[in-house]
Amino acid sequence: MAEELADQTRSTAEELADQPKSTAETLAAGEWVFTDEQNQLRAAVRAFCADHGDETAVREAMESDPPFDAKIWRRLGSELGVFGMAVPESAGGAGGNLVDQAVAVEQLGAALTCGPLFGTVYLAIPALVAASRGAQHLEPLIEGTRTAAFVVRDDAGAFDPATVAVQAIRADQGWALSGTVERVVDAGAADVLLVAAGTPDGVGLFAVDAEASALQRIPLTTLDLTRPQATVVLTDAPAELIAGPDEAERVITHALQVGAALLAVEQVGAAQHLLDLSVDYAKNRLQFGRPIGSFQAVKHRLADDLVALEHARSTAYHAVWALTDGSDDPALAVSIAQAICSDAFVRVATDTIQVHGGIGFTWEHQAHLYYKRAYTDAALLGSAEQHRSRVAELVLDAAPEKNPPPVATGTPS
Repeated sequence: MAEELADQTRSTAEELADQPKSTAETLAAGEWVFTDEQNQLRAAVRAFCADHGDETAVREAMESDPPFDAKIWRRLGSELGVFGMAVPESAGGAGGNLVDQAVAVEQLGAALTCGPLFGTVYLAIPALVAASRGAQHLEPLIEGTRTAAFVVRDDAGAFDPATVAVQAIRADQGWALSGTVERVVDAGAADVLLVAAGTPDGVGLFAVDAEASALQRIPLTTLDLTRPQATVVLTDAPAELIAGPDEAERVITHALQVGAALLAVEQVGAAQHLLDLSVDYAKNRLQFGRPIGSFQAVKHRLADDLVALEHARSTAYHAVWALTDGSDDPALAVSIAQAICSDAFVRVATDTIQVHGGIGFTWEHQAHLYYKRAYTDAALLGSAEQHRSRVAELVLDAAPEKNPPPVATGTPS
């Protein structure tokens, strides 16, 4: 089965071999080489997830309150240090880069890890690193002793100050925030909320203690029980300014771009797990005395999934690389990654259920957990369609007009 899938993919690669390579295609071609340290990190996180984050643990965690195992979360932060891989050592992190962080996130995505990864690791920590006054909140988030949520409305993964629904006014001991933000991922169990709020001088980013009496969090029923959401209501909630109007838009935009890139990597990790699951099942499930993987309808489906997954992986790591290196447009790279990875994860998740047949539809099988995560991830920080539209805008706005209006000639009568 594996050889047949490889042959199918190789023939596609040979057809593209003579075409000019983009950066993403270069990564997919294997010219991106992970370091020994990154490979060791990948192995360590994978082994930890296998020991402490299997399907049984995921089901127990998503049905508990809070919907994750706090002990496992602290071990991920303190023992493995996976939450602060891209945080400078001076701020309590590992001193690595975003590629290191992505390597860990891919394995956490493969294990469908329960916990506030989206709010804490993907968004809050990058925002605090980029802000000038957020250092005091970083260490407990990195160590896993506290969690966070990012209470910022986004417009398909981009920040628009006009959409800010919270207002900040001066108070005796700092600032007071009032407003409502709906569908905030990880807000229900967060210890600190990073909130975008309007001030007389512009938009700022504030930290709000989740235990404040002026803060209300209303849990929402969601498709994906491993990624809970809540509506956040603030009524003169005391807040600390993290990024003022002079830097808040830059900080929030950076956090949303990093979050989208890491979300894309998570989608790749989860899709890889499902593809491995499907290939193994197709090799062992017999029908008419033959493995179902020997039938064209199955093996071609899996081969197409492999091509989609490898394309997604290259775009995801290209986005991470663009944010790390800065030589490519991060906004363009991130939108490409989100458009490709969302589609790929949904496709692989759907095909996994089809390949597994009747058992894939049951509550007892893990495929449906990943299926729900796929559709939830595809809606966070912009859908694939929205990101494709953004890619078109970013590319076409800089292109010359293809059909300029005709120039009048001759002498008017």
